[in-house]
Amino acid sequence: MTAPNRATLWGEVLVEELAAAGLSAACVSPGSRSTPLTVALADHPEVTVYSHLDERSSAFFALGRGRRTGRPTAVVCTSGTAAANFHPAVLEASEARVPLVVLTADRPPELRDSGANQTSDQVKLYGDAVRWYRTLPEPEPEPRKLRSLRVAADRAIAEATGTPAGPVHLNVPFRKPLEPTPVPGDVPESLSTEAPPATGGRDGPFVRTAAGRTAPGDSEVATLADALGAAERPLIVCGPADPAVHGPTPEALGRVVETTGAPVLADPLSGHRFGAHVPDLPVCGGYDSYLDADGWPDPDPDVVLRCGASPTSKVLRQYLRDADARQVLVDPAGGWREAEFTATDLVVADPTPTFASLADAVSDRRDDAAADGEVAAWRDRFVDSEDRYWSLVGEACRASFFEGAILRELARTAPDPATLFVSNSMPVRDLDRFGRPRGGDLTVLGNRGVSGIDGIVSTALGAGSATEDPLVLVTGDLAYYHDMNGLLALGRCGVDATVVLVNNDGGGIFHMLPIEEFDPPFTEHFVTPHDLDFEPTADIYDLEFARVAGRSAFLDAFETSVASAGTQVIEVRTDAESSHRTRECLHGRVCAEL
Repeated sequence: MTAPNRATLWGEVLVEELAAAGLSAACVSPGSRSTPLTVALADHPEVTVYSHLDERSSAFFALGRGRRTGRPTAVVCTSGTAAANFHPAVLEASEARVPLVVLTADRPPELRDSGANQTSDQVKLYGDAVRWYRTLPEPEPEPRKLRSLRVAADRAIAEATGTPAGPVHLNVPFRKPLEPTPVPGDVPESLSTEAPPATGGRDGPFVRTAAGRTAPGDSEVATLADALGAAERPLIVCGPADPAVHGPTPEALGRVVETTGAPVLADPLSGHRFGAHVPDLPVCGGYDSYLDADGWPDPDPDVVLRCGASPTSKVLRQYLRDADARQVLVDPAGGWREAEFTATDLVVADPTPTFASLADAVSDRRDDAAADGEVAAWRDRFVDSEDRYWSLVGEACRASFFEGAILRELARTAPDPATLFVSNSMPVRDLDRFGRPRGGDLTVLGNRGVSGIDGIVSTALGAGSATEDPLVLVTGDLAYYHDMNGLLALGRCGVDATVVLVNNDGGGIFHMLPIEEFDPPFTEHFVTPHDLDFEPTADIYDLEFARVAGRSAFLDAFETSVASAGTQVIEVRTDAESSHRTRECLHGRVCAEL
């Protein structure tokens, strides 16, 4: 390897090693100090580079790719406030366990705390939100330093994709010249022959990391299998977990259901509410509207097997809180993701082998016909309630095209396959309550790590960039406004989408909270009506914009969009208060009838 100067050499070696370790995409934003990294990425034949003007949007775009693929995308910026704009996406990646490699260019160490322009303290900038951090040595054409650089790159990929997956941060200081300008004598011509492993790397990554899969021991499996095998009212709860990153697989889930007879309460972001396995399993999605009905179900479950993060549904979380049951959390990282603090067991193991082992062990134990009859009656109660619930939902949605009806139609009619990204606040909650389980190949994603409304557009477009499947984004008006910059990626990064914009002119979710009864300040400071017209975004970002009213017009526009090239925004204007009252009315009817 030859390079015109040491900064160029450093950038080339770092990027070469990241690619060898598995990095295939990077998001870059313009800046001077990051020049060696940007040039190296742009020149590497195996790395796809996405250019973003806004660092916050760039980081969320990279986050979206990580969600969809389970592999890290690098995000690159110059020094100063640019690096701080990555922080929201870093927080989301950390809490949601999404792999991400953050590369922040920095000034030389002596310029810190000196008043130098565009210089801030970037050392451990993201605190404990990253899985691993390192400020790299200053560039130098020295074999040991170059080997160290390669090892750091391999460690970064390994840590980002480890257990738990998440963001890593490499802070990379550079001195001028930053461009590939020749500096005589800066990189000795003999370097490549004198230190070939350091400059040329190895066949594949410089250091290979073999990641194992954690599985429970035989005694733990036997103990849990005894409990599940004896259970008369077993229940499986699958919380949010990106299917590309976390388990269990549908096959492993199906085996446990087959041996235990347990119904499955599947969060819409769990990877299990939709898919080819659904028609063959008792997968439930309407629980958010009937688990709090008086006396339903009575008695409580006796054993609950849980995986994934805390469920989106507050009703489900409180149902589990109040249940007099043994609750087993299966988490490969040993994380505590149960904020009601009522779980009884934490199994630190990968869900897929754990579920498979439990299925085998329970099968060997379950031979009580009477118990099987109790389980069947328990399961049938859920299946029957699901049928009745979805019938009631259909009636309500045909009678009123409120916000929940929009999510019902999207879950019902989205293409097979498709990537469906749902925003926070009301869209994800409406999908949870109104998105009926379906056998279609829907990959449903959302930013539920810290549940912000920032970066929603960018994360969705990042996910869409990683697949040929149609992309459908459902967002509220505030989230759309918050990340309109992200729409620039449509043209710059070659992503098409169908964007369903549910515009209720403010923060509709606050109608669910007691503050609704206090106005003022409710309307001005919580709902925050803005009266913005989003149609001009069509001209700014070269997309199509349609405003529709009513179920029929919406379905026609949606069907046309998903079958068309380019990006279409379908705006549906709704009344937040009216939609909330409709949800309440339907919930009351469900509770009364079930």
